[in-house]
Amino acid sequence: MATVTPDSPDTAHTPEEHASAGGHAHPSNWLYVKVAIYLALLTAFEVFTYFETVHGWGDTAIIIMLVIMMLLKFFLVVAFFMHLKFDSPIFWRLFVFGLILAMAVYMVMLTAFRFW
Repeated sequence: MATVTPDSPDTAHTPEEHASAGGHAHPSNWLYVKVAIYLALLTAFEVFTYFETVHGWGDTAIIIMLVIMMLLKFFLVVAFFMHLKFDSPIFWRLFVFGLILAMAVYMVMLTAFRFW
């Protein structure tokens, strides 16, 4: 029968103990709930933009709004639910570089297909 000692890796630590042991502190559950509420509100507003009869905005304005909301939602999911905000800064820089590259390719494709 195995015994669990305080130094064994099977011992559960509180977030404070984990942070003091060299790890990073995890956010509270309430922060995840707030982020989920923001994501739900952004999604509701994205769905609202599909109803062109409600507003008379042009296609370009709607596309710009949708891209901005997409980037906000993507940032929130990656930063909080994938814990990128709490990891090493090099991961954050790699993510931002990839995001800028993906958006540049997306804008080039919109222009190449004359969607604007």
